[in-house]
Amino acid sequence: MYRDTWMEVDLDAIADNVRTIHKICGKKFIAVIKADAYGCGDIQVARACLEAGAEMLAVSSLDEAMILRNEGYGGELLILGAVNPEDCEVVAENDLTTAAISMDWVREVVKHPCAGMKVHLAVDTGMNRIGFREIREMKEARDLLLEAGVNLTGIFTHFCCTDTSREMTDRQYLKFAEAVKALDYPFEWIHCDNSDATIFFKDSLSNACRVGISLYGISGFTSELKPALALYTKLVMSKLVPAGETIGYGATYETKTTERIGTIPIGYADGFIRANQGRMVYADGCYAQVVGRVCMDQTMIRLPEQKQNGTVVEIFGPHISLEQMASELHTIPYEIISLISGRVTRLYRKAGRISSESNERILKSEL
Repeated sequence: MYRDTWMEVDLDAIADNVRTIHKICGKKFIAVIKADAYGCGDIQVARACLEAGAEMLAVSSLDEAMILRNEGYGGELLILGAVNPEDCEVVAENDLTTAAISMDWVREVVKHPCAGMKVHLAVDTGMNRIGFREIREMKEARDLLLEAGVNLTGIFTHFCCTDTSREMTDRQYLKFAEAVKALDYPFEWIHCDNSDATIFFKDSLSNACRVGISLYGISGFTSELKPALALYTKLVMSKLVPAGETIGYGATYETKTTERIGTIPIGYADGFIRANQGRMVYADGCYAQVVGRVCMDQTMIRLPEQKQNGTVVEIFGPHISLEQMASELHTIPYEIISLISGRVTRLYRKAGRISSESNERILKSEL
């Protein structure tokens, strides 16, 4: 690691969270690691989940699935998003499972060599993103896929309001249950629960859950999970700035008195967006406010007391939770961690120590 900005990923905490959630729901466990495991490292997080008992991994695209296959994962792998029908041979050849997203998609797929491909039927129960809405079309799709030699191994829907509306979740579930019953097919995988629903929603129909953000300890429905992520940088310099001076681009902050201003090597190109101006970070026993505009690569903070260069500065972690940061930025934890760029080194903690590190920019430059 050549730059003092890094994210720590606690693989032991992730494994513990998988075991805890598995115990709570009692269903087969699908670990959702799309978008490079929400920016945390797909193969590293995947191994932790699989070692803890996950039976399937899920990603968003064929590209993401092939990355995992190329990294050596040969187990159950579900693509939750749209796959080009022309690529169905690739799906079958690599023993992948993909979502059947619409009647138009099915009609195109069966024009190609798709025998042996594994498919989960997507049911749209109110998200209005992908999936079948009409049972008549689901039945037609089922028949066309089976006639073409496709293995129809699962069916799923996606809840859209588990954190805000139990009524909406119940309504979606009833639509999903109606569809599963009407299709009268021995699906191996029946899943509707996302992270939140896996904790609180109990049903006798589904036999698998899909867990993403709760892998990292984020849940509004249980306190049993362990936080697994932290983002840090280090103070590279500090100086006393007289009253009346301006800080940063646009001169948006002016010192009121003589203030100690520190600089940290993190900016919006790292995913630390400009909206963080005015928020707090944590520096060795005290909170420091971000002052002036966040730059592409650097940020200035107002220190309440002198700190040595090299002092660790926490962006989120034990003293500023990821949930708190998301709330203050009027967003969600998913977005914050997914935006952390590839030039930020990931340090993986296992058995109480840093066991490995990953930086995709360095890896690319060494190829």
